Amino acid sequence: MRNLLESALIALDAIWSAKLRSFMTVLGNIVAVTSIIAVVSLIQGLNASVKQAILNQAGADSFNIQQFPITRSDEEFDKVRGNPRVTLDDMRAIRRYSDPELVAAVMADSQGRGRITYRDKSIDNTQVQGVSSDYVNFSSFDAERGRLMSPTEVDSGRPVCVVGWQTADRLFGSDVDPLEKTIQIEGVHFRIVGVSAKRGSLLGNSQDEFAVIPLSQFWMIFGSRRSLSLSVKPRDLAQIQPAMDEATIALRSARRLRPKQGDNFGLFTSDTILDIYHSATNGIFAVLVGVVALSLVVGGIVIMNIMLMAVTERTREIGLRKALGARRSDIMAQMLTESVVLSMFGGVIGTILGGLIAFAISSVTPVPAAIEWWSVLLGIGITAIVGLFFGLYPAMRAASLDPIEALRRE
Repeated sequence: MRNLLESALIALDAIWSAKLRSFMTVLGNIVAVTSIIAVVSLIQGLNASVKQAILNQAGADSFNIQQFPITRSDEEFDKVRGNPRVTLDDMRAIRRYSDPELVAAVMADSQGRGRITYRDKSIDNTQVQGVSSDYVNFSSFDAERGRLMSPTEVDSGRPVCVVGWQTADRLFGSDVDPLEKTIQIEGVHFRIVGVSAKRGSLLGNSQDEFAVIPLSQFWMIFGSRRSLSLSVKPRDLAQIQPAMDEATIALRSARRLRPKQGDNFGLFTSDTILDIYHSATNGIFAVLVGVVALSLVVGGIVIMNIMLMAVTERTREIGLRKALGARRSDIMAQMLTESVVLSMFGGVIGTILGGLIAFAISSVTPVPAAIEWWSVLLGIGITAIVGLFFGLYPAMRAASLDPIEALRRE
């Protein structure tokens, strides 16, 4: 351990005595690690935001049924273009035919965008969501202040609503209590009974500008010919797949689909959406791996050349050490330590630069950043491996020098 520490100190002294050469030597490593830290930090921050936004919309404790499944091409969409709209009859079918031990609640909802007004203040293009009475059973709905609409209010179509945190803030500010105030949604009056907790934003788009109203009121404003979306909550989250099977059988039965016919609806969970998102970001990682690999190979070759030059410059020193009793393993350990320390020097600089770049981008764009400890360890660890691999040949060459011949060199 002591010899290793001494070797590291000697390596650091060599780096400091030739600062410019050392910096230019590890430039490839700096570029590689900077790329790793910056891109991974931005992707991790974006992943966290996207996951939270999806869970806020879809809910982690339920699955969703829509008119169309998720399609990845025009050809796939053409096959499902004729799918019938999802209606309240589908919701009733799932309630009627599904095992109550598996399915706890079924909610129908529809979304649109409209103007919300309070006195002389208004918000255009705000998300308006109409829901059925079972919505109270889903975790994606909450009321930080006030309360949620009751199932009775929803079923009877009373003009009440729950608004998002930013909707309340923009209409009422911090001085006026929004509860029990009357607002207009597309000219129709609604009484606010609750305000949802703050959810934040995704890529600069607020997740807190919305209003939730009874589905019948939504149809009165936006029309009833829109396709619904159904959310189904399993009684036990561990039984989500059997619950999905139950819902599928219930819908197929209600729609009179024959055994050989495919499903004419889409069914997926929040994990399905996240998997699609992650498959899209995998392309970014693939490009990153290529850039990093190329930079590390170039950096490793430069380090090997510099270490070979160092062996030539320090031939007499190596010969003197061997003449005084240094073993081949001691010489190899010294040169390998210098190579690894030099390479990790670039890794540390790259880590700092990558973090600074990630947070600089985050501060001027809506893309969030989050530095993960494993990415820092990965970046520095890779540079240590590069230093070890590309420093092996110079170290072996130094260890194989004949001490007498080495001492004769000028």
